[in-house]
Amino acid sequence: MPFEGTTAIVTGGASGIGLAISTALAERGCCVAILDVDDNALTEQTDRLRGLGHSVAGYRCDVTDRAVVESTVAGVNDELGAPLILVSNAGRPLFRPFLSITIDQWHSVLDVNLTGTFHLCQVVLPHMIEAGWGRIVNISSSSTHGGQPYLSGYVAAKSAVVGLTKSLALEHGPDGITVNTIPPGFIDTPMLQADAAKGRLGAGGVEEAVARTPVRRIGHPTDIANACVFLCQDESSYITGQVLGVNGGRNT
Repeated sequence: MPFEGTTAIVTGGASGIGLAISTALAERGCCVAILDVDDNALTEQTDRLRGLGHSVAGYRCDVTDRAVVESTVAGVNDELGAPLILVSNAGRPLFRPFLSITIDQWHSVLDVNLTGTFHLCQVVLPHMIEAGWGRIVNISSSSTHGGQPYLSGYVAAKSAVVGLTKSLALEHGPDGITVNTIPPGFIDTPMLQADAAKGRLGAGGVEEAVARTPVRRIGHPTDIANACVFLCQDESSYITGQVLGVNGGRNT
């Protein structure tokens, strides 16, 4: 299944890593459905990509709401065709000491990062099974390698995404579907810049983190997008159930 004309869904696709992935898939000829909850970014980026001649459509979608997910995917199917590529990228951090996390906050961070991925995978998979071909890339987090203080809920949810990915790969490999996960490393995104501004990266900030990165640079959203494209191509059909770290060597 070539990229040209294949319908792809990217959640959280209107900014940061998600936007880079949406753009990379659109540039290769995919019909990209960008799902996001930021109406302004969704409209702006959809219009921008259409202006460049790409086939894209924007959908406001809260991935935690199963009914909304189902209606959104049905709309994508009607407008762009059966979704055969899914990149589950929507995420939400929760930076708090573990002992101060309320049960509502715990559920909230799991709902977006884990249950949202569950919803999208479960709703999109039947289209892939019917086609006999599919690619799922779940964006997890490099924090799953060694944990992260004050991010226990986020790390727990993203670690579960890795386990979900491996299970789905085993279950749906016979259907012609590959399922992999990319845990981004130190990537220059609006979320990271916000954390830096709040002093959450430590005293040395971005500079110290770059100095501890073997390739001596910060990662860019396009680094993740390029890895995602690699996993979605036909030539990668023997790669499934894998954790492809894109982190400049910070986690090996």
